[in-house]
Amino acid sequence: MKRIHLGARPDLAQKAEAAGFTFHAMYGEPYWDEDTAYAFTLAQVENDIEDPATELHEMSRAAAAEIIASEELMERLAIPRVHWDLIADSWASGQPELYGRFDLIYDGTGPAKMIEYNADTPTALFESASFQWTWLEDMIASGALPDGSDQFNSIFEALTAQFQAMFAPGTDIHFTAFEAMVEDYATVEMLAYAARAADMGAHFVDLPQIGVTDSGQFADADARIIGKLFKLYPWEDLLRDDFAKHLATANCQFIEPAWKAVVSNKGLLPVLWRMFEGHPNLLPSFFADEMDAGSDAVARASEALAHGTVTKPVFGREGASVTIARGEHVIEALTDQTYATHPMIVQAYAEMPEFEGFHPVIGAWVVGQTCVGMGLREDKSRITQNLSRFKPHYILD
Repeated sequence: MKRIHLGARPDLAQKAEAAGFTFHAMYGEPYWDEDTAYAFTLAQVENDIEDPATELHEMSRAAAAEIIASEELMERLAIPRVHWDLIADSWASGQPELYGRFDLIYDGTGPAKMIEYNADTPTALFESASFQWTWLEDMIASGALPDGSDQFNSIFEALTAQFQAMFAPGTDIHFTAFEAMVEDYATVEMLAYAARAADMGAHFVDLPQIGVTDSGQFADADARIIGKLFKLYPWEDLLRDDFAKHLATANCQFIEPAWKAVVSNKGLLPVLWRMFEGHPNLLPSFFADEMDAGSDAVARASEALAHGTVTKPVFGREGASVTIARGEHVIEALTDQTYATHPMIVQAYAEMPEFEGFHPVIGAWVVGQTCVGMGLREDKSRITQNLSRFKPHYILD
């Protein structure tokens, strides 16, 4: 794994705008940064990222079954009791999932460490699946990379195949997000494009325009009934929304399904450690009160915890309310404490690799139940946040 200086394409801004990538720069700073790119060997990709992420997904599904069957764990994950049956029914009936993203710490020399699973509303999909691939093609065409250079990226093709596996040809699917949030809109547009490639009908509806009919079904701004809905709106918010009372009776199939609420929750991390303690791709993780109680499992992890801890809310976005500490000394924390009142988990800190002052995090994309690609973001901070830069990658051999 190397960080290589390749230089940006001279027409980057024009290419980004033409592709609809209007947020390639934000607030006067680049979000997409191709001055440098990360290079991996094929063995690193296949053995240290692709296979482990696929296994982590299988483990997360096992954890979902464990959580849904346990009142104690459902309460620890702060899942509203009124919706437990909705979640349990979605799991028991095998409602299919579309995609997710594991965030991994990896330096090219040892097992990648999972720091969280963005299982419900992962973004950076357009950057990973589309714009990153056109970058590779342009780098090869310009001679900056040799012919035959590759990238771990079959995300779009996998999304198309998964839509075909989930629905019959011609099925109408609505896609919703807050249209004014350009990154979210780009994500749902990418998914809608994949759905159309799979011979589905794809209709965008701005999230605030969704209404409820007299019979209790969801409808779009044109009064069309919504029978299949991809929502870039997290379950932890939807379950507390005014519309939540209609979820069980709206006769609507959600993507992602309701059971994803228990694996998109950072309470998944201590459950995984309970079930697979010592797994090479996991970090010791505990609910905050378990740390206070000093259980045997905490004692067994004392060496890793002494190196540092990361305290995270079970619900959170963009690094808000995350604190990295060693004992009483705070190593790093963001000023944004939006989620500080939520229940907390504590995860052992894994030292992040550093390349020229930047700390990369690998986002390993799972479609269906298989890891099919990756994208990287880096920051001078150890906490990945809203404006952390997206970095393209390629395979050396």
